Amino acid sequence: MTRKYFGTDGVRGPVGQFPITPEFAMRLGYAAGTIMANSGTKQVIIGKDPRISGYMLESAMEAGFSAAGVGVQLTGPLPTPAIAYLAHTFRADAGVVISASHNPYHDNGIKFFSQSGTKLTDADELAIEAQLDEEMGCVESDKLGKVRRIDDAAGRYIEFCKASFNKDSSLAGMHIVLDCANGATYHIAPNVFRELGAELTVIAAQPNGTNINHKCGATSMGALVAKVKETGADMGIAFDGDGDRVMMVNSAGEVIDGDQILYIIARHFKLANQLDGGVVGTLMANLGFELALKELDIPFVRSKVGDRYVVEQLLQHGWDLGGENSGHILSLRHHTTGDGIIAALQVLNALQARGETIEQALADLTMLPQVLVNVRFSGKTQPLEDASVQAVVAEVEQEMAGRGRVLLRKSGTEPLIRVMVEAEPSFDVQGLAQRIADQVQIVDQQA
Repeated sequence: MTRKYFGTDGVRGPVGQFPITPEFAMRLGYAAGTIMANSGTKQVIIGKDPRISGYMLESAMEAGFSAAGVGVQLTGPLPTPAIAYLAHTFRADAGVVISASHNPYHDNGIKFFSQSGTKLTDADELAIEAQLDEEMGCVESDKLGKVRRIDDAAGRYIEFCKASFNKDSSLAGMHIVLDCANGATYHIAPNVFRELGAELTVIAAQPNGTNINHKCGATSMGALVAKVKETGADMGIAFDGDGDRVMMVNSAGEVIDGDQILYIIARHFKLANQLDGGVVGTLMANLGFELALKELDIPFVRSKVGDRYVVEQLLQHGWDLGGENSGHILSLRHHTTGDGIIAALQVLNALQARGETIEQALADLTMLPQVLVNVRFSGKTQPLEDASVQAVVAEVEQEMAGRGRVLLRKSGTEPLIRVMVEAEPSFDVQGLAQRIADQVQIVDQQA
């Protein structure tokens, strides 16, 4: 059954356009609360990132949950993984995050975590959508949910993150540049790394409601690269707007993506005899990453794109390490969901344990050239099913003759077609990807 509102990571879109409106947020809170009120503690935790529309949507969801008889506990701005953690530790029925992650400030979204700190299942989301079709009501006045603020939420999560780092180690003597994307990690990450002993240079940690992800963070690495080079830091770490993904920069200013981060962690676990099974990547994972894991005799499987699908594969195989090249890293031994801060700490754990730099840890990993071109489309067409697009894809695949691959998919969070081409260095992957992207755009414009 197809979901009407939920995508791969909750409900998301431009603020003020359906479904990201105050009315829908209130109805969503009421629908989810009505289902939760049938059992459990009748409590939900709501967090958000610092984008300006979060205040509006938070208030609307408060009203919806309260009308359903569910109490609300507010955390204020906190990373997405913090809400997953707090939902579990507070034994709440659910955690709600108001965030559009890496999207610009004029977008926003709403996503849910279960009491166990995991993303909701498809069945859970379908149940909420079914309730949304029912008329909204209100419980009796004495049954209304109460609202309160959790004053020590940030401190609890800071300690949770620090606990994932080797208790016998310190970051003393290490200079790190942190890019907080003017997002939810702005008051968390600096405290975590500073309390572990690191010397910090912090950028993009002054959110004003409209500067989240703007020329900063994990999706825009230029500022971090420049600051690492300027300061001569040992490395740079960038988070996205809601803190569930991370990208890094080595001392030479070279960007280290999610596949490389995952390789460093997996390699360390393997060499230390601590790896449980294998690693899960996605369809977007670099072929060079897969081949490097094979050299280490580490099993590897691919999932659909989206951290929820990575988790599905991890649970199916009984493994605990996976992620996406975009920087969503899952270490289920440390957390139930992707956590940028904890992933960065696991890289630092690995480097310290092995006495290596990032460059040394990646010496045996050769990434194949990979290009991703995003094509915005109207949604009125099905370009992936169009014969002319398929013909261009076939031409490109024939030219690469088995020495590369093409992947086309719709984004689950934005109106985009993502065109990925990966091949050996002798091929012009940028040109090949652009050729396919141009045809996708032509088809959409002709609609």
